[in-house]
Amino acid sequence: MEDKNFKKKAKDKVTGFVGIITGRCDYVYGCSQYLLIPKVDKTGKMRDGQWFDESRIEIMSDGLSSTKLKGQKGGCEFREHPIS
Repeated sequence: MEDKNFKKKAKDKVTGFVGIITGRCDYVYGCSQYLLIPKVDKTGKMRDGQWFDESRIEIMSDGLSSTKLKGQKGGCEFREHPIS
């Protein structure tokens, strides 16, 4: 099930770190975190994404549309792993 916040632009309320939400992690003890991926730097180099607690995230805008992210194939490869 896709999270309603995926692909949205968000900011960490504490540090001001801004990025697009590309992942969510739910821990056994109830903590949920979002992965924010920032834009590339001025030289075009990729910058590392950061994980933040859900309560620290402020949604800024809708971010990226599904049509901008749609590829020719479905994205992730599906591989069957037979049980031995």
